[in-house]
Amino acid sequence: MLPDLDAGKRFYGELFGWTFDEGAAEFGGYTLAFRDGRKAAGLMPRTDPSTPASWNIFFATPDIARTGQTLTRSGGRIVCAPMPVGDLGTMLAATDPGGAAFGAWQAGTHRGFEISGEPGGYVWMGLNTRLPHTADAFYAKVFGFTGATDSPMAGPGFLPWRLPGADREIGCRVTIGPDLPDDVPAHFTVCFLADDMDEAVRTATAFGGTVASGPHSSPGGPFAVLRDNQGATFGVMAPKEPVRPQN
Repeated sequence: MLPDLDAGKRFYGELFGWTFDEGAAEFGGYTLAFRDGRKAAGLMPRTDPSTPASWNIFFATPDIARTGQTLTRSGGRIVCAPMPVGDLGTMLAATDPGGAAFGAWQAGTHRGFEISGEPGGYVWMGLNTRLPHTADAFYAKVFGFTGATDSPMAGPGFLPWRLPGADREIGCRVTIGPDLPDDVPAHFTVCFLADDMDEAVRTATAFGGTVASGPHSSPGGPFAVLRDNQGATFGVMAPKEPVRPQN
């Protein structure tokens, strides 16, 4: 969600190599982003000038009405009730018990992104919250996320999540620490994979973005939080550097 769609297309086109469709007037100008012809994400012109630019994440559900009922019973709040979006699918917007915003999506003809774990595609999401145990229980109940305590990434304040029966982490819960101001709300950080971290930072800053945090090393590779040219924060990861033989 951003105030200037064309500026967003220039920024993310340069950063991730995305191309874009013309947008759908009947859906508020929602514009699909593609990497090598595959759906990667979407950009949406904001309708409320008081709403800051931001990335949002939508979790897939086979039954959005049931998901809405479960999340309210579990302490969440529905911000936008289930709403059909043409034949594309049905969406709702909500907040979890800690106040972090997210969406749910029951697919019709639009099933979501088609590229993941490759440069230019979605790779990770992190929930930053001050209510870690409440959040773990909430997302386990609503979407089935399980805490991967056996993961090498697990540690104090950091719990990777998996889907039931999966052996790969899909994201994590991060406990907000005292280093962040009290007025920073709970939030998700949506992360995309870049070909190279140094190049991603150079490109983002050259086109009006800034570095909010990092780059840092992580078990998955270099990681940084960036702000785009309109103030929306997002994560960038890059592949690990190849291990060089030593004499």
